[in-house]
Formats: sequence, C-alpha cells, structure tokens
Amino acid sequence: MRDDESMLAIAREEALLGKAEGGVPIGAALFTVDGQLLGRGHNRRVQDDDPSMHAETAAFRNAGRRPHYRDTVMVTTLSPCWYCSGLVRQFGISRVVIGEATTFHGGHDWLAEHGVTITLLNDEACTTLMRDFIATHPTLWFEDIGKD
Repeated sequence: MRDDESMLAIAREEALLGKAEGGVPIGAALFTVDGQLLGRGHNRRVQDDDPSMHAETAAFRNAGRRPHYRDTVMVTTLSPCWYCSGLVRQFGISRVVIGEATTFHGGHDWLAEHGVTITLLNDEACTTLMRDFIATHPTLWFEDIGKD
C-alpha cells in the first residue's frame, strides 16, 4: 500500500522527465486504490506534436484496458484541466490526488461536485516546478491551457 506522497513522487518523476525533454513539466500516474501502479506518463504535447497528450492522458493510456476504473486513483502534479477532468469522469476514476493547484486551478472542484474524492497535497516542489516553467515559457504554458 502506497501513501499519497509516494504516489505523487512517481508523478513528479514524470514531470521532471517531461521538463528534461523540453516539454511541459506535468506528470501523472494511475494506481489501484491499493497503490499498485497501472500506468505513468507526462505531458508530451511538444514532444509528440499532439495537443491531446496531457500527462493524465498518457498515464491512462499506459495503464491499458480494464473492465472499469472505479477502483483507480489518478495522481497528477497539477490540478487537472477540463479535458483531463472529463477523462476522470468519463471512466469513473474514483479519486484524484493533486500535487498543487496554486499555479492552475483546473476542474477538480467540478470533479468533487460529481462524487470524485479529491486530495490536494499543496506540494511545494510541484508548485516551484510549474512557477519556474510558466516564468520561462509563458507562451507554451498558455498554449497548453488553451489561452491566447
């Protein structure tokens, strides 16, 4: 059984991989409620020239097919955007653990309103990673979140 911080550490590793590749430093991992790692990934929009390849999407794809996702936990370094929040709702992921929501407050309130358990860790390493990225790559950041 893994705790939230150890699951977030895996997502944070993914975010750092994305940063090292020149991409947006957001990482995610999908676990069973018992802490078994199913899939992990990071934002690859830049690397793959694919606007749909967000971190949560990559982790979800890497987890592979399951009969259902009610017994899973999505762990992400940043509050999920509307696109990724929709993925959580569409597939019935029961819980989302979020590293930080200071630099971007995505759809996690909406998820909570629809019965998804949300845990916000306010992880300083995740916040610093995103603040530094936004400061050095504002155009890429705004492209990622769909702002002009």
